Amino acid sequence: MPIDKVLIIDEMHLSIIPLLEKEGYVVDYHPEIKRSEILDKIDQYTGIIIRSKTPIDRELLLKAKQLKFIGRAGAGLDKIDLDYLVQHDIKLFHAAEGNMDAVGEHAVGGLLALFNHINKADAEVKKGVWKREENRGEELIGKTVGIFGYGNMGSSFAKKLAGFDVNILAYDKYKSGFGNFHVREASLGQVLEEADILSMHVPLTLETRNFLNLDLLERFKKPIYFINTARGEIISFDTLNEALDRGIFKGAVLDVLENEKFATFTADQKIAFEKLAVRDNVIFSPHIAGWTFQSYEKINEVLVEKIRKAFEE
Repeated sequence: MPIDKVLIIDEMHLSIIPLLEKEGYVVDYHPEIKRSEILDKIDQYTGIIIRSKTPIDRELLLKAKQLKFIGRAGAGLDKIDLDYLVQHDIKLFHAAEGNMDAVGEHAVGGLLALFNHINKADAEVKKGVWKREENRGEELIGKTVGIFGYGNMGSSFAKKLAGFDVNILAYDKYKSGFGNFHVREASLGQVLEEADILSMHVPLTLETRNFLNLDLLERFKKPIYFINTARGEIISFDTLNEALDRGIFKGAVLDVLENEKFATFTADQKIAFEKLAVRDNVIFSPHIAGWTFQSYEKINEVLVEKIRKAFEE
């Protein structure tokens, strides 16, 4: 009887190894493996566990002759050749449920920090500057929060907001019937008309890349606060700067960027990012919204449980 082997090519919480072994898999944990090495040995494995280091593209999949499943330790699927998986009956599991609470909490935390000038005030006080009026804050109560994308992340953010006495509008082009006592299912037009805050929770696809362009943003009836914990390519540096300059955005919480590898910035991206970086009303974090100690383990549990259920006899 052939042995089912799983290759792990990214750094994971080490609980993934005994969890998979309990299901009968032989696990090879190689978080430092290079793409060339993956291509050389992928034909030995029935499963591969990934984050986002290596694109799972046609070149790699053509060599994966025994592959039955891919486990994505996270939510985004934009680096995976989904058409090939469907054509060859290779199962795909992702673990958005494992870090949805972390993302929801991070988005709320960033919004509260922005509303109350926490980063700016902290930096000033540490320099011996005591400015109260200049750091007067906003309250969330009574605001209307627009959520684009109502999957695991969007619904988690909405749940975390439930105690703040806000109005929540959720727009999802591909879902319906999800409204409840604290979330109102809305059209794109309703969000554009009513939102004070916009939070993005959509995957990166051909449709959502540069989705937030100036033509769309100009249709918001009111100036808005902007949160992006989804994918940076949804909105460019230039569009962010233009929206902030023109008052379309009153401020922004950015956990993701158009380009997250600073060393590869184009000359234009470097200039645009530097302009963003000096703004007091922009808060950055390095793609860590879902990156907590708790989610690190929960992602493993979610992934392995999905694998177990899919292949149980």
